[in-house]
Amino acid sequence: MNILNYTEDHHAFRKRFNEYLAREVIPYAAQWEKDHIIPKEAWKKVGQAGFLCTNVDKKYGGMGGDFLYSTIVCQELTKTCQTGLAMSLHSDVVVPYIDEYGSEEMKQRFLPGCVSGDIVTAVAMTEPDAGSDLSSLKTTAVEDGDEIIISGSKTFISNGIHCDAVVVAARDPKIDNPYQAMSLYIVEDGTPGFSRGRHLDKMGWHSQDTAELFFNDCRIPKENLLGEKGYGFLMLMGKLQQERLVCSMGAIYGARQVINGAVDYFKTTKDASGKPLSKYQAIQFALVEMETEVKIAETFVDKLIADHMEKKDVKTETSMAKFWTTDLANRVTGRCIEMMEDLGMVEQNPLVQAWRDFRITSIFAGTNEIMKFIIAKLMQL
Repeated sequence: MNILNYTEDHHAFRKRFNEYLAREVIPYAAQWEKDHIIPKEAWKKVGQAGFLCTNVDKKYGGMGGDFLYSTIVCQELTKTCQTGLAMSLHSDVVVPYIDEYGSEEMKQRFLPGCVSGDIVTAVAMTEPDAGSDLSSLKTTAVEDGDEIIISGSKTFISNGIHCDAVVVAARDPKIDNPYQAMSLYIVEDGTPGFSRGRHLDKMGWHSQDTAELFFNDCRIPKENLLGEKGYGFLMLMGKLQQERLVCSMGAIYGARQVINGAVDYFKTTKDASGKPLSKYQAIQFALVEMETEVKIAETFVDKLIADHMEKKDVKTETSMAKFWTTDLANRVTGRCIEMMEDLGMVEQNPLVQAWRDFRITSIFAGTNEIMKFIIAKLMQL
């Protein structure tokens, strides 16, 4: 029995999305990787085609779909060999903060643009001196009449170059408790005092625009406060389950592409005598071991998707999945590259890019060591 039950509407959506990717993304993916960024218009195109923010309610321009639409988007994007069009980050990590915690006025102002692709979003938590430990946050938010003054800097911000609206974590310097001092605010592109720093050159995820963001006495209206003041940390924690699940989905769907590609390669590549490499026992056993691990991980992630859709608390399990699936993706890709011998060294091999891209996944969204630390606490160890 399948854990996830896709309807005819889901299948039709997948077909439309695949046709869109074949027409508007895959032909340009290699150039985007070389450029280290995608054109901003790519966001508007995919939004106008109806593939962004599929969970957003119809009254804000969305389709009001369930999380399986997000699953389909994530699955099919892993086949495009590019990371710049980070739809899952926008639709399933950042926009949900606005959708759940924003006021009605804020939702009316931002969500239609997020759906259409006219507004690209980012979330800014990481700082030069505060990564996984949010209690070390230094960016401040000071009330001044009807405005809030944001001051500080953020780094390693995905969608940092293209973003039109940034969810920024900042603290009230008058409150000593770092968790009670934290709030979330939306800073819009073009706001005086908001500027971008370096477009960071990364080991992998080349087409994904990752940047430094600076807030120099950046004044925003009080209405740009997300939710209630002082609840920023709790709101971040409340959304981490879905964020880590999305990371796990991307890792295991990508690992599936790697193992499928490796199987095809070893079945079609022959040695000097004309014997397919897949006929050698050492190759067979290695592929069987990796296929088994990927299949187990797929089953685990599917179960977590089902539980998440049923509103179950699976914070511990999604933290487990985040470190396990990203470690697995790294391990499978590295092993396949080694088995390919000389081909594993050249850029024409798509697994070389996959290896670079997967290496980053064990670092972002909370390092895998932090995941284990969190799980240990949840296990009351």
